[in-house]
Amino acid sequence: MAKLDDHPTVIRHRQSPAQVPPKVVDAEWLRRLCLEAGADDVGFVSIGRPELDDQREDILRLYPWTKGLVSIVCKMNREPIRSPARSVANLEFHHTGDRTNDVARSIVAALEDEGHRAVNPSMGFPMEMDHFPDKTWVVSHKPVAVAAGLGQMGIHHNVIHPKFGNFILLATILIDAEISEESSRLDYNPCLECKLCVAACPVGSISADGHFDFSACYTHNYREFLGGFGDWVENVVESKNPLDYRRRVSDSETASVWQSLGFGPNYKAAYCMAVCPAGEDVIGPFLEDRKGFLKAVVDPLQQKEETLYVVPGSDAQAHAAKRFPHKRIKPIGNGLRPSSIRGFLESMPRVFQRNQSEGLAATYHFTFTGQEPTEATVVIQDKTIRVEHGHVGSPNLRVTADSRAWLGFLRKERSLVWALLTRKVRLKGPPRLLVAFGKCFPS
Repeated sequence: MAKLDDHPTVIRHRQSPAQVPPKVVDAEWLRRLCLEAGADDVGFVSIGRPELDDQREDILRLYPWTKGLVSIVCKMNREPIRSPARSVANLEFHHTGDRTNDVARSIVAALEDEGHRAVNPSMGFPMEMDHFPDKTWVVSHKPVAVAAGLGQMGIHHNVIHPKFGNFILLATILIDAEISEESSRLDYNPCLECKLCVAACPVGSISADGHFDFSACYTHNYREFLGGFGDWVENVVESKNPLDYRRRVSDSETASVWQSLGFGPNYKAAYCMAVCPAGEDVIGPFLEDRKGFLKAVVDPLQQKEETLYVVPGSDAQAHAAKRFPHKRIKPIGNGLRPSSIRGFLESMPRVFQRNQSEGLAATYHFTFTGQEPTEATVVIQDKTIRVEHGHVGSPNLRVTADSRAWLGFLRKERSLVWALLTRKVRLKGPPRLLVAFGKCFPS
């Protein structure tokens, strides 16, 4: 642990606020501190970096004294993550996650000893669940790590470290001081674009052109987290008796939920990480024998018999049925129910099902009244979606809706027929376009 006298910026005498210079932490001292605490790599950025534009306000709202951010990497063991036995993989995720939080906490303790304010938001869970289903995290670790030169985002939307590959977990420490030297972004991307993650994902979350289907990943891989847990609870509540519950939920699924509650929530796949060959420490076997790598790492995951959780009518359901007919497909709800109009508008690009929109070219003008008066434009064309504030362009369909009634319809608490009959929702234009719109966002 670094000594107080080693710190280059400790203020040892009283000064008036006007005389106190800004705190500046020596980058080399801080790097050494982080590595000695157990981090496998570390990088630094200032709160003013452009890469943090979309989360700066949220960070400063909680910690207005933040000046610098410390991004740390803790590497995972590769073979457990690759195992078809997902209990082995999840044990590695959980243990490395605990270690990552412990390392970050040790760094914060050392910084406090040196007179600094510092905090380490959780590397994963727990999160701020009072905000769910909107943003629940304090810091987005991935963009901080990319800005800090610790890797680049691969096609699978995981950070790939140049040495350790994507077999890493991340944490961020916020500090009340500037750091003497910031890290630079990597000038190349370690991602090989080999598309093995595309081939391995059982629900088609990753496409070869870089498109990421958030809803598919969330629904299956995070089945026993967040919304999926809520769906299980609703199955319990709606069941008429034990026999009806067992028709809805298998014994193995019940045991799996118990395991997640007792030992930590379990990922159902994360195969994209398992098969990724990028990184200096990882790439050797792939380059030496690609067929052998596929047989040893990719094939067991593709061939595994398992249940795939998908939203009915989603792109994931179609993909799973076509690519993995030997796997059991179970249509479920994913619990992604917006609680505000703002959340509804922000979530649309993430849950948009582009293959369900094939052939649709329409502009929608939404006017929300009541508790959340808002105007928005949604354009769906060429299997893409664009959401803008205000009314832009000429609409094919105008939708005027009471905000509470619309959210009730989305949350399946009210029927659209009721909303139309009571004039809580009014349409100007072909109703078929609203039906087509709904197909793009199955839930």
